Amino acid sequence: MTNTPKNSKATPKVRDGVVKRGNTWSYVIRVKHPETGESKPKWVGGFTTEDDAKAARDEARVKARRGEYIDRNTITVAEYLDEWIEGHAVEIKPKTLHGYRVMIRLYLVPNIGRLRLQALRPAAITKLYRDLLTKGGRKGKGLAPNTVKNVHTVLRKALTDAVLVDEILPNNPAERAKLPRIQSQEAGGVWTPAQLRAFLDAAGTHRLSAFFHLAAYSGARRGELCNLRWADVDLDTPQIRVSGSSAVIEGQRVEGTTKSGRSRVVSLDSDTAEVLRKHHRQQAADKLKVGEAWKGTGDYVFTTGWGEPIFPDTVSSLMPNLIKTYNDTNPKQPLPRARLHDLRHVHATTLLLAGVPVHVVAARLGHSDPAITLRVYAHVISEQMASAADVFANAIKAA
Repeated sequence: MTNTPKNSKATPKVRDGVVKRGNTWSYVIRVKHPETGESKPKWVGGFTTEDDAKAARDEARVKARRGEYIDRNTITVAEYLDEWIEGHAVEIKPKTLHGYRVMIRLYLVPNIGRLRLQALRPAAITKLYRDLLTKGGRKGKGLAPNTVKNVHTVLRKALTDAVLVDEILPNNPAERAKLPRIQSQEAGGVWTPAQLRAFLDAAGTHRLSAFFHLAAYSGARRGELCNLRWADVDLDTPQIRVSGSSAVIEGQRVEGTTKSGRSRVVSLDSDTAEVLRKHHRQQAADKLKVGEAWKGTGDYVFTTGWGEPIFPDTVSSLMPNLIKTYNDTNPKQPLPRARLHDLRHVHATTLLLAGVPVHVVAARLGHSDPAITLRVYAHVISEQMASAADVFANAIKAA
């Protein structure tokens, strides 16, 4: 019989790749290097039971055989999101970056930030979306469905990079999470052409009436018009060149590219050209009146009375005031509530219903792909499709 020294400890025996070390269990598998093919042991520990270690071992063996094995990483969701957003800060537009940071700070980190990234499962993400929708806002109120959708967008992008770029996840759990059913807010066409005309007539006395007219007749976005310079306006052709956009981030006005990252030329009708000529003359008169106190330095089309470029929020908050003024004087035929962005929808809807091809409307709106236009204005396209049979039949009869 061999005597074991009193103070020595027997080395734990590995049985089928599983061993107990202290109070926890570990497993070991052999993983081939993807380039050299050399096989090396990989130890993973910290399991509370033997069964847990065996289950993880079996899963790891399958992934190792497929070449999909990923080393265990203890980074948390919060730590990864922090690294991810900093690494992408240069690539993302300032306004988008700010929005991403808000989604991460307010909704992702407080709810799932402490979870280990590799332990994040679709069920946890589904619960996150459900909680945000029911009680994730201020004072326990639910968030707007589109806000939850934006949270999903940020998380999905980050986890996609965790899979494809950083290679610390085998797959993206956000892709398999269940996003609550969200009805699109991009309905468009809240006003009829007659209602639009009534609004523009009522707004005609305001010094920024040309802004609303151009928004409706060009379909350009708010930030694009706030960034428009006179150098980009050709009143003889007539047309405007949309080459950039303005936004406000934490109280500061910032400028960048258009949403698609590309510039575009939008044709104008002669009446809109005349509206802009009148606006140009009024701006020149304002400049003369203010004199040396004029603060304009960027040749902006739409400015304050002192020459500074207008903030996007200024025109957005002005629109409901103009609608209220109109409704107060026309109580029998009030205008429905509408946002500034709805002028863009009226523009697109009117063109589509008039039979203008989708790719032409997409080009005017600055959509990078006509498929976006088809998706946003699917209801309008459906109306056209419903009447297509009659259009064809009438054309044959008239031949």
